[in-house]
Amino acid sequence: MNDLSKPRATWLEVGEESADQRIDNFLLRQLKGVPKSHVYRVLRSGEVRVNSGRVRPEYRLQEGDKVRLPPVRMTDPGLKPVARPLDLKILHEDPVLIGIDKPSGMAVHGGSGVSFGVIEGLRAARPQAKFLELVHRLDRDTSGVLLVAKKRSALTEMHRKLREGEVEKIYVALVKGRWEGGARELSESLHKYVTASGERRVRVEEKQGKFAVTKVKPIRVQDELSLLELRLMTGRTHQIRVHLAHAGHPVIGDDKYGDFESYKRLAKLGAKRLMLHARRIAFAHPVGGDRLQLEAPLPPDMKPFVESSMGKAT
Repeated sequence: MNDLSKPRATWLEVGEESADQRIDNFLLRQLKGVPKSHVYRVLRSGEVRVNSGRVRPEYRLQEGDKVRLPPVRMTDPGLKPVARPLDLKILHEDPVLIGIDKPSGMAVHGGSGVSFGVIEGLRAARPQAKFLELVHRLDRDTSGVLLVAKKRSALTEMHRKLREGEVEKIYVALVKGRWEGGARELSESLHKYVTASGERRVRVEEKQGKFAVTKVKPIRVQDELSLLELRLMTGRTHQIRVHLAHAGHPVIGDDKYGDFESYKRLAKLGAKRLMLHARRIAFAHPVGGDRLQLEAPLPPDMKPFVESSMGKAT
């Protein structure tokens, strides 16, 4: 006699909103509360099937695929904080994209000691939305324009544009010292590593590092501080912060790569956050191709200090 109370495998059919998504990412969304290591274990063991066959973690789902989800033990949902809806400033919204003005101090997603971030809060605020995914990322302490896709097709196309350099991303940073040499490129290769304490860091390293280019244009230069406009030509982790620190001009308020003594002194004068802001993003819209440009003004926790120290040149 079969034990009808025993958990059973379930089958899901992939819809348009999940098409072209990697199977591992699909599973992590479907099996919320299951440890990430266990999700990969059942995937490698063949317990997860797509159209009755085994697949590798990098397999990309197609619309109409039938996915077998094995019975797995879920974490008690009462033990995990639930994301609360976030009241985010929307710069732009259309049927496939949302442009958000992200505040400093807010992570874009949960993880690394953060229970939830922008994307989880947005999903909580829009429970009826079938698909919401980050197009790109901003550091937790960086403010400014952040894009979210409402359709898988838009996400795939925006990722292509980012890879091909078809997205203009402009930042503003207040940095230590007098910037010399006018407009120029910083092109040192960057390498990600983990410290002994488990903290993720990035350093300049030509042999193991990945190609990275940041174009720098000074807006206003003084002896102790410089206000810079930065254009990201590549999208490496902590790219702007590491490039500028390596050039001898760390971003004010940078607690990873900056000058701690200067940070403490300037914090007393009002610089209480990382002085880096994603001001503008521009690209051909993934549907129709019309040029879309989104801008976020300097936020209230950055603008007064920048204007008092550098003047109203922004």
